Amino acid sequence: MTEQGFPAGEIDTSRPHPARMYDYYLGGKDNYEVDREAADRVVDAVPEVVVGARANRDFLQRAVRYLAEHGVRQFIDIGTGIPTSPNTHEIAHSVAPDARIAYIDNDPIVATHAGARLLGTGNTGFFLADMRDPQTILNHPTIRELIDFGQPVALMLVSVLHFVTDEENPRETVATLRDAMPEGSYLVLSHATADFNAGKADEVTTVYKKATALLTPRTHAEVLDLFGGFELVEPGLVQVNHWRNEVPEDTPPVGVYGAIGRRR
Repeated sequence: MTEQGFPAGEIDTSRPHPARMYDYYLGGKDNYEVDREAADRVVDAVPEVVVGARANRDFLQRAVRYLAEHGVRQFIDIGTGIPTSPNTHEIAHSVAPDARIAYIDNDPIVATHAGARLLGTGNTGFFLADMRDPQTILNHPTIRELIDFGQPVALMLVSVLHFVTDEENPRETVATLRDAMPEGSYLVLSHATADFNAGKADEVTTVYKKATALLTPRTHAEVLDLFGGFELVEPGLVQVNHWRNEVPEDTPPVGVYGAIGRRR
């Protein structure tokens, strides 16, 4: 099931879009020249952003597999982005074919790909909505059809909350979604940080000021604060490439934190 919510003609190709820039970092082709030019400026400032994007994608895959193997059968993936295989439903279904996945994004171009890449295997849905309006997401018919809030749910906010400014209160967004989930549910969250390249933060955020969403990197303590009401699964909040993954000791730092929290 899919609901675009906006006509495809409203796709904005005049400014870079973070989802399309991310697709470019991952080596995808679903992006425009304006996205590539902006992404190249970010890469020039922080070359490790490409490694970080791929490490973040690997984190998503490990997280979904971990949760599916621990009995989770419902996933709400907010900020889906341009579909890049294996997607959440492909990983979850490889463990539990009956798993149900609701995808949400605010970019109409994602909807143009949803039918072919996200919705062909059953038990999946997609609709356009903004994570800064969590109540609308929770009340959407696709969510209500796919997700049983009487059973544990995995809420996935992978590399999206750094596009919510402090004034837009990302902690409140997470809390609203958390409060709709029963005990035993999970939050999968990853978030950009400038903890390891603070000297380049201004260059990167300047690029995103010209995009359709601002970038707000946060410190370890600030990201940890987003997990209010959740108990972190080991190893806690770490660089995404370190989450339940063996990496050499001399591996350069990755500017993305990630963790899974269990609803208390």
